Amino acid sequence: MDFGAIVDSILKKIVTLSEPVGRLLQETHLPEQIKEVDFPGLFSNPWFLVPFVALVGWLLYKKAVRDLIILGAVMGIWYASGTAYMQTLVVGGELQVSKVLPVLFGGAAILGFVIYLLFGRSD
Repeated sequence: MDFGAIVDSILKKIVTLSEPVGRLLQETHLPEQIKEVDFPGLFSNPWFLVPFVALVGWLLYKKAVRDLIILGAVMGIWYASGTAYMQTLVVGGELQVSKVLPVLFGGAAILGFVIYLLFGRSD
């Protein structure tokens, strides 16, 4: 059994599956759209605010504290990704390792906490 051939086959399948997704992201300009979101304007827009408040109200009604914490973490990560600190992670085309490490460890801690909430405890 040739391990290299197996790995090569798996990588080819992954590339084949990821090409349509990459093409879709390029065609829809999704990363640029996410970058250009007006965060304060979003929370003053009733087309976003009404469903968001309804979702939070439903989660409170169902007493889904775990889901509320995860939603808060996602919103916090989204907010933090637009801060000035995140804009200084790459300067002159070079990654600033001293600034990336706190982000990396913070992200790992949040991911670990979310995994714990989802799989580590019973409700």
